[in-house]
Order: sequence, then structure tokens, then C-alpha cells
Amino acid sequence: MFNFFWDLFSSDLAIDLGTANTLVFVKGKGINLREPSVVAINSETNEVQAVGAEAKQMLGRASGSIETIRPMKDGVIAHFDVTQMMIREFIKKVHNNRKSLVRPRVVIAAPSGITQVEKRAVRDSAESAGAREVFLIEEPMAAALGVNLPIEKASGNMIIDIGGGTTEVAIISMYGIVFSKSVRVAGDEMDEAIVNYVKRKYNLLIGERMAEEIKIQIGSAYPLEQRITMEIKGRDLVAGIPKTLVLSDEEVREALQETFNTIVEAIKIALERTPPELAADIVDKGVVVTGGGSLIRGLDILLREATGLPVTLAEDPLSAVALGAGKLLSDPKLLKKVTF
Repeated sequence: MFNFFWDLFSSDLAIDLGTANTLVFVKGKGINLREPSVVAINSETNEVQAVGAEAKQMLGRASGSIETIRPMKDGVIAHFDVTQMMIREFIKKVHNNRKSLVRPRVVIAAPSGITQVEKRAVRDSAESAGAREVFLIEEPMAAALGVNLPIEKASGNMIIDIGGGTTEVAIISMYGIVFSKSVRVAGDEMDEAIVNYVKRKYNLLIGERMAEEIKIQIGSAYPLEQRITMEIKGRDLVAGIPKTLVLSDEEVREALQETFNTIVEAIKIALERTPPELAADIVDKGVVVTGGGSLIRGLDILLREATGLPVTLAEDPLSAVALGAGKLLSDPKLLKKVTF
């Protein structure tokens, strides 16, 4: 009986509100929800038809009255009302659709480069969705906590978080971000680059889901030992009919080259702005990479060659931000030090 009431009232959450995926960490339970940041809405009644994975299945396939929306763009809220609906639905999901008595304290991870207006939008959307109290933590700080970097020590820690909408590069020391660089180039830009490449080279129009599949299946940042290919399907822009062709990893790498160059440039800027003492620490300890973008084959080799530093990929890169934000729910002192 006691456990029932504890579960009912202990409803604090940490949310990694990502452009591509939203993860929800429930205090005492760990990551309880991992869903695409997509909402399907009936445009005639304005009612939510589906959220998360179910809504993503409808992307580009729903009927005229059903609109599929990705409310987050470049790491920030693009559709305030839809984001509010999405957060509310996710909170209901993790609390088994209980509506009463559940007003959680919520920690939300946000990109380090967001404006005051964007911060307010994130805070307001969570409060409107039912949060009792909202704390914001910068994504690179949350990621650093998630991969257990010693952020409390007077030494430099460098983390790179490549998400769906933004790439965050940060130097962290003594509970603070010494320097951060946020560029709105990440997973979504990679998908878009693949769409544009295939359109330009083959006059073939593919959807964003196909582009994402190509990136996952044969995407790479560094030449592979063995060539891999993938059969892709789309619409021929000349003939106007469905068409199939084979794409290789070399072609996808060429399509993604500019995106990788932008990420490398952001890392170099961060290293140039790092105080000498902290730079020495980073030379010794290296760089940790998190986020879905770190799953691209050969990215660690590319970054190692570009920076000359040791590069480590996180064990669970997709969960790092949510796990880090979740740690704050059980540590009030740390919560005060790293949130805003």
C-alpha cells in the first residue's frame, strides 16, 4: 500500500526534449519512455491522434485531415501548442494515464545556445503540460553527467553531443561550462543533405524517413574497409513514377561531408577558446562524444584525425542526456548548481 502511494506522488521526471526523439527519465525507475518527437493531429478537430512512434509511422502517409508535425526544430520549440500536447501525452504515458494528483517536478535538457525567449517557451510548455516546477539544464552538462565525467573537479572535460537538431561542444570544469559552441547542424541536417544529394545526382525524390534509413544503414564519416550499398526507393522527378536504385557508402559520405566539416569547425573553435590549463587536461583525457550522431561509422576516427585528441564514444550515446538530467532528481545540491 505504501509503495502504491509513493509511486502516485513521487512523479518527478527528467526530459531530454530532442528534435528527433524525446526520452523521459522517471525518478527511481530510470528511462521509462523513448519515443520520436512527432505528433499526429486531426486538422479539423485539433485533436491528438497519435504521439511518438505511432505518429512517426504516419509521416508522409496520413490522410488529408491528419497532419504529422515534428514540433521541435534545431533543438528548440517550433510549435508551442503541439509541444505542449506532446509533453502532456508523454507525462500521461509514464504515469499510466493518471491525470489527477500527478504534477511532477521536471528537469528539461535544452541546447546551450538557446535564447531567453526559447528558454521561456520550453519552461512554459512544460508548465502548461502539467509540471509543478521546471528546471532547465544545458544539454552538454547533462550529457557529461550521463557519462560520469568528473565535472566537479578543477580540470577540463570536453564533451560533444550530436543530436537531431544541434551539435553541442562544451568545455566543463567545476560544475560550470567554461565555453560552449552550439551549431544547428546535426542528424536532421544529415538527412536533408542525403535527400538533396540523391535529388541532385539521380533526379530521385526520397522522403525524410528513407534518408534517415540510408544514414543509419550505410552512413559513414570515414572510408570503410569494405564497400556497402543499399537499395533505395523514391519518385523519379523526370518520369514521375516510383523508381529503385542502389546507393553506396562513398556517395552517402560525399553527401554528408559538409555537415561533418561544420561539426569539426565547431570543435576547433571550442579548442581555440579553451584556457591553456584546461586544454592540457583535454590533451590527457581526450573528448567524449554522445548523441545519436555519434553512431555514424568512423566518426571517432574523423574527429581524432581532425583534432589530434583521443576520442571516446559513449557506451549508450542516445541515453546520456536523459540519464544525466535524471541524476539531478535525487541530488538537490547538484540540481541547484547546474540548472537555471
